[in-house]
Amino acid sequence: MQMDKQEKIFKQWLNEYEKLIFKVVKTYAELPQDKDDLFQEILLQLWSSIPNFNGDSKVTTWIYRVALNTALVWKSTEKRKSKRFKIEFLDIQRLSQVKGESDELSQNQKVLEKVYDSIRQLSKSESSIILLYLDGLNYDEIANVLGISKSNVGARLSRAKKKLAQLLKGLIDDF
Repeated sequence: MQMDKQEKIFKQWLNEYEKLIFKVVKTYAELPQDKDDLFQEILLQLWSSIPNFNGDSKVTTWIYRVALNTALVWKSTEKRKSKRFKIEFLDIQRLSQVKGESDELSQNQKVLEKVYDSIRQLSKSESSIILLYLDGLNYDEIANVLGISKSNVGARLSRAKKKLAQLLKGLIDDF
């Protein structure tokens, strides 16, 4: 594929599907610097995957597949890094952000953050299926992105929703 064509496709996909990529990033990364790293990694993988896209699936399906697979690999790599380096340090920048924003955050933002925190506590496959479901994909589309059967989507989604409901139990009462 010619570089000009690849660049044109990449820019178009980024322009149209940037929010989709951000949803995946926010689901798998918590700290601002991790979000930046994961976003860049997804863009890199998306760029390199363009020549392999043959149009057999929808563009959104392809982008979800690339983004989720990249996020899953990134997450497992980050876990290995943190196990290797057991040094804990105080992130002053993050603490100052939290302190400065705590008065300004609306109740909806707090609820949304709690939902994302709860999704992060799910297994990789459960968080992936919940993310796709919350983004409005139907069972066929979810099955296509994850490479599983439609009936398997239903069973996994049901279990994931129950776990998420348990994690979010009492959320409204907390605010």
